[in-house]
Amino acid sequence: MAESLSDQFNNGSNPYYIHQSDNRGMVLVTQPLTNDNYNSWKRSMLMAFSAKNKTGFIDGSIPAPASTSTQFNAWTRANNLVNSWILNSVSKDIAASLLYHSTAAAIWKDLEDRFHQTNGPRVFHLKKKLGELSQGFVSVSTYYTQLKILWDELSSVKPLCSCSKCDCGGVHKMLDEHEKELTMQFLMGLNESYASIRAQILLMDPFPSMSKVFSWILQEEN
Repeated sequence: MAESLSDQFNNGSNPYYIHQSDNRGMVLVTQPLTNDNYNSWKRSMLMAFSAKNKTGFIDGSIPAPASTSTQFNAWTRANNLVNSWILNSVSKDIAASLLYHSTAAAIWKDLEDRFHQTNGPRVFHLKKKLGELSQGFVSVSTYYTQLKILWDELSSVKPLCSCSKCDCGGVHKMLDEHEKELTMQFLMGLNESYASIRAQILLMDPFPSMSKVFSWILQEEN
């Protein structure tokens, strides 16, 4: 028996489906978009839209049907909901500049055109921040978290090869060297009160993993 149009729209796998808990006042991410957090904001929003099966409304793969289509009203309702979710997840100034876009895809493209940076300047900016970051007056855990946020964002714009096609151990060696580099950076930024344990770690062979080093430093702090 063919599924009715109403049943189709009430099917969670249908992108037009709207759960009873979904409403125009929802905020999908904890940190709204500002002028300097586009990459992390975009990643969080894409995960949220994927979870709600609404990615097609922002990437343009679900365009508006003809106004005479039986799906037009359902599309309009879902599109307007996604519009609201985006506007709720950006700063007030940015939201004001997006109000007159009629589709979620147009809003998304506007933001991409406005805030997307080519890899070169972004990599430079992230590496500069990493070079300037040190523990200072924060806890070891907070310092590590600050580093990891920058590392993860850098990896997203300058990914390492993680394929398994190399059979000479080259990829594995590259990943090991990368982790060692990150661990060294973590150790360099620690306060001088950790100089003794840092010196012990640097003499270890083989060099320990980042997780082990973090655990040891955390124990030293406590």
